[in-house]
Amino acid sequence: MEDTVLIVDDDEAVRTVLYKAIRSNGIAAELAASGEQALRCVEKNAYDLILLDINMPGMDGFQVVQTLRRQGNQTPIILISGRQEDYDTLYGLDIGADDYITKPFNPVVLGAKVKALIRRSKAARFGGSAAITAGPFRYDTVTLRFYKDGREIPLSSKENAMMRLFVDNVNRVFSKDMLYSLVWGEAIIDENAIMVYVNRLRQKIEDNPSKPRYLQTVRGLGYRFVV
Repeated sequence: MEDTVLIVDDDEAVRTVLYKAIRSNGIAAELAASGEQALRCVEKNAYDLILLDINMPGMDGFQVVQTLRRQGNQTPIILISGRQEDYDTLYGLDIGADDYITKPFNPVVLGAKVKALIRRSKAARFGGSAAITAGPFRYDTVTLRFYKDGREIPLSSKENAMMRLFVDNVNRVFSKDMLYSLVWGEAIIDENAIMVYVNRLRQKIEDNPSKPRYLQTVRGLGYRFVV
């Protein structure tokens, strides 16, 4: 059954952009234009994730989060806002949101966050192994172990995060900036760090690291994982 995301934003243009970003990742989406409408939608339907704007007239995003959590609803929530203040991020997470992204957002980064959060939520809910498979590779999202042809490949924490991102987004190109955002968060690292980690992964997963088959460089754009 197709995963479904509820998109909540009072700006029609933003709702349209979010809808296209979610649909491009093969995920179904429904729309709500206010916090009040979002709560009515949740009463009638079950969603795998909620994308929720903070600044809305009437009931804002923070109030929606608080209401849902008081009702015992544990649907994953990603808050979306144009505000950059750290206070908003910390407060949103403190009252029960699961993640946070600011406008303007990169649709690819948003899609990756949504897919990863839905997978984690399902694995926790069903208490079992949620494995991502791609060609000869398998990533177990519960044990965080990575395998090729059934053989485990040990990975460092950052290698692990990058490999999960690639396996979960086969054929999608990630620029260095996207990888910084998704793997390192807000940390500032050396510009060559991504290349170093990509080379380390190639040494571990490729049959011939000098001629990579799986983890490919897309000249001028970034890196793509293909199987």
